[in-house]
Amino acid sequence: MPENGGVGEHQELVHDRGTVLPTSETETLHTGYVMDLVGESVDLGDAGTVRREFIRHPGAVAVVALDAHDRVALLHQYRHPVRSSLWEVPAGLLDVPGEPLRTAAARELAEEADLRAATWHTLVDFYTSPGGSDERIRIFLARDLTEVPEAHRHDREAEELGMELRWVPLADAVAAALAGRIHNPSTVTGILATHAARAEDWSRLRPAEAPWTPAWHRDA
Repeated sequence: MPENGGVGEHQELVHDRGTVLPTSETETLHTGYVMDLVGESVDLGDAGTVRREFIRHPGAVAVVALDAHDRVALLHQYRHPVRSSLWEVPAGLLDVPGEPLRTAAARELAEEADLRAATWHTLVDFYTSPGGSDERIRIFLARDLTEVPEAHRHDREAEELGMELRWVPLADAVAAALAGRIHNPSTVTGILATHAARAEDWSRLRPAEAPWTPAWHRDA
């Protein structure tokens, strides 16, 4: 018998599942520039009906760009809500209707870091704050990097203007995450996931076009 209590080596121990419960009285409480505040009444069955207010978000992608020297591309960017300048992996909103996730990620990598990648994999998916927002993020691993020619580089503005790009050894980035020196969730999650994936010789990486599971039920 396996030491884990009889669970076979390849049997899934845990797996999130999409669950669509009856909702009523859906209303948009505030329409924002990027995100909306939504209120809904949710029928929990025996537990009754509860009121939930949450942020409706378009979703985002992020990219761990890993070069041939095992270094990660990190950007220094001001984030006003937390009054901090954070070290982050390239990332951006899913704000182009119908744009595939990898296409969005490649666009953000080029716009923010002046980089292109020949090899793409899905690294990890997560919800940023599922108790208060429907924001989902897919983090890609991008390798076999080249620079965008200077004539074709994106003209940055606002918070992106003057962002510093720094190549950080993956081991140092992992140490920074574990020591609490970096705090952006996509960056911490992506760096630790990259470290774990490399330890298994990249054998568990999913294809770049892997479906989001459970299925995305925003409009259900």
